[in-house]
Amino acid sequence: MIAANQSFVPDYAVAPGEVLEEHLAVRGLSQAKFAKLCGRSPKLINEIISGKAPVEPETALEFERVLDLDARIWLGIESEYRLDLARRAEAVETAAAAEWKREFPVREMKKRGCLKESASDAEVVAELLSFFGVGSVGAWNTKYAESVVAYRHSPSFGSNRAALAAWLRLGERYAERLECADYDRQKFMKATELIRRLTRNPVKEALKEAQRVCGEAGVALAPIKPFSKTAVSGAAWWLSPRKAVIQLSMRHKTDDHLWFSFFHEAAHVLLHSKRSTFVDGMKDQADEIEAQANQWAGDKLVAQREWKRFVETQLADENAVRAFAERQGIAPGIVVGRLQHERLLPWSRLNHLKVKLEG
Repeated sequence: MIAANQSFVPDYAVAPGEVLEEHLAVRGLSQAKFAKLCGRSPKLINEIISGKAPVEPETALEFERVLDLDARIWLGIESEYRLDLARRAEAVETAAAAEWKREFPVREMKKRGCLKESASDAEVVAELLSFFGVGSVGAWNTKYAESVVAYRHSPSFGSNRAALAAWLRLGERYAERLECADYDRQKFMKATELIRRLTRNPVKEALKEAQRVCGEAGVALAPIKPFSKTAVSGAAWWLSPRKAVIQLSMRHKTDDHLWFSFFHEAAHVLLHSKRSTFVDGMKDQADEIEAQANQWAGDKLVAQREWKRFVETQLADENAVRAFAERQGIAPGIVVGRLQHERLLPWSRLNHLKVKLEG
């Protein structure tokens, strides 16, 4: 007979079911007979032996009475076994999380104050999860990596998935801090008319005023510098049913790209689903939704009839561009950018009419 209250301090974790199975074999007890002696169902005993069910305190007391082995020993074996399983699972998760962490522009995020100067992988992983406001890598995958995003792709560039998510999260946090009225579609339409005229103003001043009038219409305008692996010009999505977000990266560093990106994203806010996130610069330009946003942005900046008349009757020289921009009430750089995009002007010409952005 095995004496009660003997100590059990293993240097490895053993499943309580294995210990139970050995004791039953020594005593020549079948699982069914042992279950009957304990007053338990054979199914429970089988599940404990197979590791599917834990040894609960009440069960441990029954094992003690039938097998004369202290209940605390059974609970100790159970506890060590479950702890070992948790440690193994955590080790696997930690290894996976360390690999996940490497996808992010950690150095850039530290420089921009998104993350602290942490030493270990585990600390960086914890800070990344906190930055994104999620509890686990799995939760991050559900919220960010697996979300449905409509992209417009530049054939020359591609974005790193994690860096793009970090950039979008910066925009989200920025937009959350901006005070905005509830979204009003008519007010936002009027805001786009005003912003069109603002394109002739100094960019910094124009952006500040654009942010104000957008906020009054329920749209948070978030100018966020991109990370090095984010080939993206802008994004649009809804932070809530009453608050839209337009995020601009200004990565092309010229006013024509900046303002076209703004109006492209404004089109998504005005015309498309509140359930989608639209990221400019990431997918096939033949995509119907993106083509629609491009068309709306182009027509908003210059009416199609006016544009057609200009390109058919005017030479694309500096004086003609300046005069047309003056008549339209828009920045001349926008006219240059469109002429270049439509291959009516070489990419090397009239770039001095575009305004270079700071930073």
